[in-house]
Amino acid sequence: MTKQGRPRSGSARKWLKPEAKTMPNTSKSIRRSKASFRTETDSLGEKRVPGEAYYGIQTLRAVENFPVSGLKAHPAMIRAYASIKKACALANKSLGKLDAAIAAPVIRAAEEVLRGRFDEQFMVDVYQAGAGTSFNMNANEVIANRAAELLGLARGEYRRVHPNDHVNMSQSTNDTFPTASYVACLARTRELLPVLKHLADTFKAKGREFHGVIKSARTHLQDAVPITLGQEFSAYGAALAACAQELERRSELLRPVALGGTAAGTGANASLEFRRLAIQNLAEITGLPLIPASDPRMALQSHQPLQAVSSALKEIALELIRIANDLRLLASGPVTGLAEILLPAVQPGSSIMPGKVNPSILECLNMICFQIVGRDGAVALATQAGQMDLNVMTPLTAYNLLDSMSLLIRFLPVVDGRCVAGIRAEKDRCRAYFEKSPSLAALLNPKIGYAKAAKVFKEAVARDLSIPEVARKHGLLSPAEIKKIFDPHAVTGILDRDRGKA
Repeated sequence: MTKQGRPRSGSARKWLKPEAKTMPNTSKSIRRSKASFRTETDSLGEKRVPGEAYYGIQTLRAVENFPVSGLKAHPAMIRAYASIKKACALANKSLGKLDAAIAAPVIRAAEEVLRGRFDEQFMVDVYQAGAGTSFNMNANEVIANRAAELLGLARGEYRRVHPNDHVNMSQSTNDTFPTASYVACLARTRELLPVLKHLADTFKAKGREFHGVIKSARTHLQDAVPITLGQEFSAYGAALAACAQELERRSELLRPVALGGTAAGTGANASLEFRRLAIQNLAEITGLPLIPASDPRMALQSHQPLQAVSSALKEIALELIRIANDLRLLASGPVTGLAEILLPAVQPGSSIMPGKVNPSILECLNMICFQIVGRDGAVALATQAGQMDLNVMTPLTAYNLLDSMSLLIRFLPVVDGRCVAGIRAEKDRCRAYFEKSPSLAALLNPKIGYAKAAKVFKEAVARDLSIPEVARKHGLLSPAEIKKIFDPHAVTGILDRDRGKA
C-alpha cells in the first residue's frame, strides 16, 4: 500500500473473474498426469495438490468444501493480509523468534503478494468457514510456498518454511482476519471519501449555477412556496458532504486493531512486545494510523466498528437514492412530466420508441444503492451473530463492506461526470410553474390572513388564474404590494441573506 493507505495500482485489477477461472476445473484436473501433482499432509490426512499451485492442502479443502459463489477475496483484503504477514515476520525477526534466514524469504514473498503477483492463488470463496480460517491458511500457504521457492526448495516442502509455524507465528485467524478487515476497510474509506466529496462539490457548483432559477417548491408532492433550483441543488451537496463527514468520523473506529490478541484475544503464543512491534510495522507498511485495540477481547467479540461503517454506507446510499429519485422526477418528461431540468443524454432509451432518452445513470445508481442497503442488513445479522469470545461471521461482513465501497468508488465518478455536471436548467418551465403555483397564496397570510388567503387559493385553482391575478382582481393588495410580496428574489433569499449569501 502507499503511504496514503491506498492499494497500489495493481490492486485495481478486476476482482470478479469469470467462474471458469475462479473455480477449480475438475475436468482439467482429471486429465493431468501424476507428475503435475504433489502430495501434502495435514491433520486430516493426505491430499493431492496441483503441482504448480502456491496454495496448499488446507486451501484445496476449502475450495472443495465451499464451491458457493465463485467470488474471491477483494484485492484490498489480500493486500491487508500480506501486510499483516510482513509486519509479523518483521516483529518476530526483531524479537529473535524467527530466524533471519527464514524471515527474509517470508517478507519478500509477502511483498510480492502486496504487489498483486499471486492474486489468482487466493482461491477461497468469500462464503467460507467461519472466522476466515480458510483464507488465513490460503495466505499462509501461498507465502510459505513462495518463500520455500526463494530458498531453492520445491513447493509443498514445509520443512524450512511452514505455513503455521513460521508464516503464522504469533498469530491466529482470530486476530488476523478482523485486523485485515479493519485495514482493508479503512484503506477503502480513504479512497471513497474524496470521490463522495467531489460529487458533493459538483452539486454545490450546480447550486451556484442555478441560483437565479426561480421555481415552485413541492412538499407532499404538492405545490409549495417558491424556491430556486440552485437552493435545491445546494441542499443535495450539503447532504452528501454531511454523509462524507460522518463516514470519515466512523472510519476512525477502525484504527484500533486486534493483532497480537491471537486466540480469543488472550495473546497466547505472542507477547506484549510482539503486539506493539507488529502493529507499529503494520501502520508503517499500510500508511494507516493503526493502534492496538484497548481491549483485544472486545476486538474479537464485537463487530461494532464494522457495523458503524456499514451503517454509514447505508446512510450514504439512502441519500443517493433520494437525490437520484428527485433528479429523475425533475427531469421527467419531456412533455408530460415536470421537465424542470435536462439530464445529459448518454444512450438511446428505447428499442421501440425512437428518440426516447432515459435517466440511465441515475437508474443504475439506484440499483447499486439498493444493493448497499440490503448488504447492511446482512452485516447487521452478522454483527449480532457473534457468540462468546469470537464473531465468526467476519468474512461476510468484510466482503459486503469492501464490495459496497468498491461499487461507490467506481460509479460515483460516472454519476458526477456523466450526469450531474451536465445537468441543464429548463428556466422557462421552472418560472412558469412558479408564476402559476396556487401556493403563492401562503405569501398573502401576513397581509390578509390565512382564511382569506385560502379563498384566493381556491379561486385561483378553480378559474385557472394565478394568485397575483386573483389578488389584483379583488383589490386585496395595491400593485406596489403585489410586486413586493411576489418578488421572487425577496421570497427565496431571506435565509440566504441572513447567512450573508445574498
